[in-house]
Amino acid sequence: MAITARKILASLLLVPLLAAGCSSSDSDAQAANPEVNPGTNAAAAPAGVRQVAAAEGAAMQADPPPDLIVLDVRTPEEFAEGHLEGAMMIDFYRDDFAEQIAALDPEVPYLLYCRSGNRSGQTAEIMTSLGFADVADVNGGILAWAEAGLPIVTG
Repeated sequence: MAITARKILASLLLVPLLAAGCSSSDSDAQAANPEVNPGTNAAAAPAGVRQVAAAEGAAMQADPPPDLIVLDVRTPEEFAEGHLEGAMMIDFYRDDFAEQIAALDPEVPYLLYCRSGNRSGQTAEIMTSLGFADVADVNGGILAWAEAGLPIVTG
């Protein structure tokens, strides 16, 4: 039986809910699961994945590690409204999203973001399960980036 991207994504999304006692509240799930709680320090994050503030993400872009990939997991419409300079986009809602993530090089560093941190957090979990070595997930997404007054490319 073939495993689809939706099945992979669904199974990865259920794990934190089960660990959080099947809570329907995002804040309850985050409190019960420090791996997805943006308030925890990087040492609590899964190997290879960490939350970074928008300013830290901007510093990574200003002085990038070799082969840094800026990864936007929003929709094409959101991307067109504004994105980080040099970002590549993979639409989180595509049926083949998990396959597209799996096709990326797990050995290069990534600066990952979405709108608010929800989709990028779920993507970070997928990337963790696939053994990605270095993923910096922007806490609060592009909303936090804009709030910090950091540059956004439009068009």
